Amino acid sequence: MSSESGTTTIDLDDWQTVRRLLIDHAADIARDKALLDDLGLQPKARHLIDFGPAALARLEARALKDFDIRRQLELTAKANFDAQNQTHGMVLSLMEARNHADLARRLNEESRNRFGLIAGTIALEDTGPVPLGWKTLDDGGVDYIVGETGLSLLGPDGACRVLFDDDIRRIKSAAVLRIALWREGRPGLVAFGSSDFDGFSPDMGAELVAFVARVVERVAERWPVIA
Repeated sequence: MSSESGTTTIDLDDWQTVRRLLIDHAADIARDKALLDDLGLQPKARHLIDFGPAALARLEARALKDFDIRRQLELTAKANFDAQNQTHGMVLSLMEARNHADLARRLNEESRNRFGLIAGTIALEDTGPVPLGWKTLDDGGVDYIVGETGLSLLGPDGACRVLFDDDIRRIKSAAVLRIALWREGRPGLVAFGSSDFDGFSPDMGAELVAFVARVVERVAERWPVIA
């Protein structure tokens, strides 16, 4: 910095001179938002958060966690939506059944093709004729499997040979639903077998499989059981 004829000049090539000038005018610079924006700077004050590397790492970790949670919720919602669509498709197929045997065949095929299960079966206690293609249970067999007051049984305990025959060797868990057929309310079961230990579990909701069981009840009542 030099002075000639009363005029002050600044040597901008001298960094120390420029630095002293910036320090001397720090307050003015801090108030000049346009200048700070042009320089890509931000005023630092006590009420502002300094996002250092550690803080940024924590924010990034939290953002990733929130993303994972949102992604999991999205996947769960999509899985539920897909399951409902497949269930509705199964129901439409069951309603097109022509007789009891066709109903049992459709239930089994839809269970395999739509849900990747090992089998879907219908069972009836032998207090009267049992339709072709249905499993036969001894008198009292429904209460024995799901309990006297039980409406459903989900998990490995539902994997019974009487419900799945030779398929039982591949079944690790099952969903078993109580049904009552015709005016006399003959006890029976609708059962689904999965090759996955976690395919059906006791803490799982039974709404969709119970809905299918109710449809089986209604469709089966279209025809009498002929001895």
